[in-house]
Amino acid sequence: MYIRKSRKLTKYALILLVLITLLVLSQTACLSSFGGTPSGARLERMKTSKMYKDGQFENDPFVPNVVPGTYSNILRRQLFGSEQRTPPSPIPVLHPNLKDFSEPLSTGLRAIWFGHSSVLVEIDGVRIFTDPVLSQKVSPFEDIGPERFFQPPIALADLPPIDAVVISHDHYDHLDRDVALHLTKKGTKYFVPLGVGAHLEAWGIPLDRIVELDWWQKENTKNVEIVCTPAVHYSGRGLFNRKSTLWSSWSAIGPKHRFYHSGDSGFSPHFAEIGKRLGPFDLTSIKIGAYDWTWEGIHMNPEQALQAHLDLKGQFMLPVHWATFNLAIHSWDEPIFRTKEGAEKNQIRLLTPKPGQWVIPGENFVSESWWEQVK
Repeated sequence: MYIRKSRKLTKYALILLVLITLLVLSQTACLSSFGGTPSGARLERMKTSKMYKDGQFENDPFVPNVVPGTYSNILRRQLFGSEQRTPPSPIPVLHPNLKDFSEPLSTGLRAIWFGHSSVLVEIDGVRIFTDPVLSQKVSPFEDIGPERFFQPPIALADLPPIDAVVISHDHYDHLDRDVALHLTKKGTKYFVPLGVGAHLEAWGIPLDRIVELDWWQKENTKNVEIVCTPAVHYSGRGLFNRKSTLWSSWSAIGPKHRFYHSGDSGFSPHFAEIGKRLGPFDLTSIKIGAYDWTWEGIHMNPEQALQAHLDLKGQFMLPVHWATFNLAIHSWDEPIFRTKEGAEKNQIRLLTPKPGQWVIPGENFVSESWWEQVK
């Protein structure tokens, strides 16, 4: 009797031990996803930036994250809004032929939109990935958070060799830990704004794979100059570290072509300044989704995105940051309807590929209104 009871207690103890171990492991994974905290020489360098004020980065002039006094309005619409915030049927996704990546890179310009802000760009013989996020959820937790509307056109394990990744800021829908760990093992360099390197270093990524820049600083990858350019936004991967790292847009300047990636940003004169200094751009990748009148200071709407493209002196515009995650109080397809309408009025050459579809600016790419068939 005693032996049977002892065995029973041992069994329960083992089960309890396994549960505790799983809980600890899940919490450790969560804490790891939060990233690191800038310190030492990195922090001292951050303090030299004109955007660093009173222990954090700040937009200049100051821009509130949310219009004061609108929090209850946001909560009410978030909970009781009637918008179709997720696609009612599957989004069409194309899967590129992986053999295409084994051929030598050309000196031209082409791109694949992976969804959200992730764009794989080949420019003058260099392959660059913008804000690559391939995880199922954009969250520090595996089972909680906004979930992808569709699977990535290319799986993480099948990604081709990539020379450089540019990260606009450290939010979960722009900086994916698993992608960073995978790509840096393959030799990819990560170009990030000031402070974001602390996350990468905390994840065990070697310092020689991290290029950390302030606005207007630049570094070459082969024959392409990668420039950290301004944006109006905020940062933070945890509950108490908002604005602890810098945010940015990115410009890639090649011998023959120029490409611009907006990241997340509110509309401001910085677009015209970038266009004056570095334009004209053959292709711009500009956010059009996840906006609301209560936070337009840090998330521009489609009409402002189109004006940003014009200010940048862009030739072709690739709209991004839509149709991938449910992150805002608007219908999932509202951003592209407004963008397409505005582009036609302003004679802007808009490229609207399906996820995974190659686009080559200037080579008779035929844009389709594919979202209209998602019903």
